[in-house]
Amino acid sequence: MRSPLKSKMQFGLLVPQGWTMELAHIKEPMEAGETMIRVTQTAEELGFASAWLVDHFHTTPTPSQEVTFECWTSIAALARETRSIRIGQMVTCNNYRHPALLAKMASTVDVLSHGRLNFGIGAGWYEHEFRAYGYAYPEAPERLQQLREAVQIILAMWTQEEAHFAGKYYQINGAINQPKGVQKPHIPLLIGGDGEKVTLKLVARYADACNIGNDPASVRQKLTVLKAHCEALGRDYESIRRTTSTLCLLAESDEQALAQLPAALKARLGDRLNTALIGSPATLRRRLEAYAEAGVQELLLRFVAGTDLETLRRFAREFIA
Repeated sequence: MRSPLKSKMQFGLLVPQGWTMELAHIKEPMEAGETMIRVTQTAEELGFASAWLVDHFHTTPTPSQEVTFECWTSIAALARETRSIRIGQMVTCNNYRHPALLAKMASTVDVLSHGRLNFGIGAGWYEHEFRAYGYAYPEAPERLQQLREAVQIILAMWTQEEAHFAGKYYQINGAINQPKGVQKPHIPLLIGGDGEKVTLKLVARYADACNIGNDPASVRQKLTVLKAHCEALGRDYESIRRTTSTLCLLAESDEQALAQLPAALKARLGDRLNTALIGSPATLRRRLEAYAEAGVQELLLRFVAGTDLETLRRFAREFIA
């Protein structure tokens, strides 16, 4: 009989939508879309706390002709195809849409989902995608300055009757956003990224949640920095929900799990093979406790066999009460 996890950590699902080619074996686009929905509905039935879509327009790390569903239109569909699971973006690329429009989109989806939206945003990184779709790709410091202004506009749109903002990159003048969404005081705002000098300071000042690090050691380091920023700003560190993401492949033994891992993915993971959720139930249990001890409250999982519903069911039987 399995022993319960010592922690109360929750689990989110990174929904298969094509960007890592997990839908490549499904050649009919409508069936690929229905698969994305079925996986999310199954995660909801199994007790996953949240489901997340990435904001990519084509596959990563190499562009291809494989199906990749757009994030926000897919989020709107999931809002109506689910009933209890929270839905979000990991994360919206700020530069792909004007922040006032993003705030309006989020408010609409929050209503359509009956108040289940998590709003995730970041500065973006995939240069090929920026340029392929005709977006300028400024250097990282400028993208972060744009993100800072965008977050202020989004929060204003969610809380003010008429939003005004005059920045270097964005300006709005009396923007009305009705309805503002269901959740109070506003939709939870997650900022993704773990740059210690700028991004984590933005989290401390503006965010309700963060997504940082990719292994317990890096999570612990980034959260130490975040806590210091919170103390400097007079922010309650415990008011920020702490999330990270990792790969998951559960098998009978560690050797079997490693054998099932595609060679290219194994090479990209490198040392993270020792911390990702890849292995037997006992190995995953130890690694989950390490994430919890590092301070993670919600762990977002990308399953290697992302469209295999039995994979989700087995994980839930082992680790979700």
